[in-house]
Amino acid sequence: MKYYLIAGERSGDFHAAHLMRELRQQDPAAEFRGWGGDMMQEQGGTLVHHYQEMAIMGFWEAATSILKFRGYLKECQRDIMAYQPDVVILVDYAGFNLRVAKFAKAQGFKVFYYISPKIWAWNQGRVHTVKALVDKMFVILPFEAEFYQRFDYQVDYIGNPTVDAIADHQPSTDFHQRNSLDPARPIIAVLPGSRKQEIEEMLYEMTAIIPPFLDYQFVVAGVTNLDRNYYANFERNNVRILFDETYDLLTHAKAALVTSGTATLETALFDVPQVVCYRTSAVSYAIGKAVIKVPYISLVNLIAGKEVVKELIQGEFNSRNLVTELKKVLQDDAFIAQQKAGYAELREKLGRNNAAKKAAELMVGYLKK
Repeated sequence: MKYYLIAGERSGDFHAAHLMRELRQQDPAAEFRGWGGDMMQEQGGTLVHHYQEMAIMGFWEAATSILKFRGYLKECQRDIMAYQPDVVILVDYAGFNLRVAKFAKAQGFKVFYYISPKIWAWNQGRVHTVKALVDKMFVILPFEAEFYQRFDYQVDYIGNPTVDAIADHQPSTDFHQRNSLDPARPIIAVLPGSRKQEIEEMLYEMTAIIPPFLDYQFVVAGVTNLDRNYYANFERNNVRILFDETYDLLTHAKAALVTSGTATLETALFDVPQVVCYRTSAVSYAIGKAVIKVPYISLVNLIAGKEVVKELIQGEFNSRNLVTELKKVLQDDAFIAQQKAGYAELREKLGRNNAAKKAAELMVGYLKK
């Protein structure tokens, strides 16, 4: 069958690529086309546009890019009509993908959603739009199934693909030597995100707190979808940049500073004590604070239903608070033990379900019906 997938950011590209691999196991003659990134391309997908062109963070930033998005949307609609897929598979990225769903449904295409948009966090009324437009929803967080059930919408909980990816990871045995790191000095992992806009908001502050931590090495998780020269602005004696080695970095890290997103969950699953950080423009933050309906921003706290990790948001994200909280996750044994106990509860809630494989089996089964 012909599959049209749309992922608008790095994590979506990662999860879509794993799904494509499993779909091919179920459907060896599968053809893939869509919007995404390098990992989807490596699985044999034909890319219409790379997600780098569409990476916008924040309400205000999205609003000011509306003409650009309209152009992409029209192009996407034309391409779907020309390709005539058996199914359109949307991966998170709600602002764009729900508009695609509306078009695809009106044209008679099957619409599947892999990894629910975060409508449970804000504008929950959009659940009625999802019910009308999406034939099958595949969710990866336990509370999402309960959320949709409240609106009488049956979804498939498939487990969390991040759990599977980490369980399958084979750690490098020469990490320190290969990257010229001192094995005697503990590593503080710095995960500033994957979009240039969020990195600009986060990384200067994250790497400005070095003096109290000279006994440690700060290692930044860089991503190759951004220009390597961009990161050169942050490299100094006690800061190293490593590209596309996040899982090996977390395997060897003593603690981490993490921009809110999937990386907070990844860090928890590697059992690394962390401080969660987030900052956006003042306008976007004001809008978000008014409409967001959940008490936390990190996936760790949302899944746990309580504060497991400290969240430094907007004005609280400053050097003074970073130093205070980083010292806790490095040196306060009772605090570290409490956070790791929360991580253990998190892992128990998520379980291990081979999410991408389960989703692929369900998708092909639904399509064959």
